[in-house]
Parts: sequence; structure tokens; C-alpha cells
Amino acid sequence: MKIATYNVNGINARLNVLSRWLQEASPDIVCLQELKAPQEKFPENILLDLGYSALWSGQKSWNGVAILSRIGKPIEIRRILPGDTDDLHSRYLEAAVNGIVVGCLYTPNGNPAPGPKFDYKLAWMARLIIHAQTLIDLKAPVVLAGDYNVIPTDKDVYKPERWLDDALFRPETRKAFNKLMDQGWIDVIRQQHQDEIIYTFWDYFRNAYARNAGLRIDHFLVNNRIKKRLLDSGVDQHVRGWEKSSDHAPVWLTLKS
Repeated sequence: MKIATYNVNGINARLNVLSRWLQEASPDIVCLQELKAPQEKFPENILLDLGYSALWSGQKSWNGVAILSRIGKPIEIRRILPGDTDDLHSRYLEAAVNGIVVGCLYTPNGNPAPGPKFDYKLAWMARLIIHAQTLIDLKAPVVLAGDYNVIPTDKDVYKPERWLDDALFRPETRKAFNKLMDQGWIDVIRQQHQDEIIYTFWDYFRNAYARNAGLRIDHFLVNNRIKKRLLDSGVDQHVRGWEKSSDHAPVWLTLKS
């Protein structure tokens, strides 16, 4: 079984890229972020033609998350991260897919920091930490996948000294991420590729992709019931080089059936 996560940076603008990658990579389950499309503009029929059922939470112009599956329709568990009923951002979607609990998330960017946007990011992460504790204690296999907008360590960014004041790399952000990890989650990419330089995002500016001046901010966190089934993981970095591609690349893992 292959599970992937991909920040598409506008699903309708990147539909050709997404379709090409789905046909090339053939993931069984996919978490998408940053749809940038209202609920009614999600391309459900096109994805069905490609073999994928979908569950999605759209939002006009911003945010938006979706879970795709070609091994059974995703069964919705929740579409709002608990802890703030006034939070209207479409940033979290949770479903059961073929016996696996899949949480698809798009953590706030938080810039400029400090400021209200950074405060919201930290508050959102605090809610995620509380909810994640309930998930890791489940007897079911659990995957929390998506764009975390967190650079966990110096190893995960090109020239870390340039990012010290950025919301993705500030000590408060990394402290929150580490608090999440302390619950017992496994960062799949880093666990399997401990000493490798691996990025999942390259800015559109300053020729970042060609220079491999990237960040690792898209993560798979899994509980022990998934860890026992892990076979492989990686980043489809070449997709970032396709014409009109997202500034992120798909990240994936494979599991024993």
C-alpha cells in the first residue's frame, strides 16, 4: 500500500500536474493541501475518472484539504480540528480508509512572526497536540500527513541561519513540533533517511529548485501500528520540476499489506 501527501498549491490550477503524478506514482491514498477552491469547485469527477474517491473540505482562495483513495471511499471522522468552534479555516480532515485512520492537515504558515498570525499558528498547533494524543492511543494504525509548515532541524533547511526569525523555524514552532513528537509519533522520512538532505518545498524565487535550496516541511507522522508495516518512503522531487507545478513535491510511504 502506498500513501502520499502533496500540497498542490491550487488544485484546479495544478490539475494537469496532479493527474499526471497520480497516473505515474499510483498512490492508494493521498492527502492534499492548499486546494484554494470552494467546496463546489473541487474536481471530483475528474478524480473519479482517475480511479479516486474523494473527501474534501474546500475554502475559497485559501487553505483546503482533501483525502483521495482508490482502495475504498474515505469515511469521514471529522473535518474540524477540535478546540475552537470559531475557527473557520479548512485545515484539517480525518477519515478512515481501508482500516487506517488518516489525518490530513495544513498547519498555518504563521508569518510574519511575532504577530497575530504567529499566535494563531501556535494556538492551532496546541490544538493539534491535544487531538494527536487521542489518536496515538487508538488501537488502529494512524497517519498524520500534510504540510506542517515546520522545519524540524537545521538538517531540514538550506542555509538555516537565514531562517532563524521565520515562523517555520522559530524556537516556539520547533518546540511545539517536538512536543507532538514526544507523544511517540514517528517522523517517517527522517527515521528512514537519517543523514540525507531531503527537501519537500522549493520557493519559486531565486532559482531555488535548480539550486536545491529547499525546506522539509511536509511530514508523515505515524503511530507504532503503522511503523511495524513500513517498507519505504521518499519524495518525488522531480515533480517539482514539471511545468506549472506546485512549489511542493509529493511525499510518500509504502506499507506491508
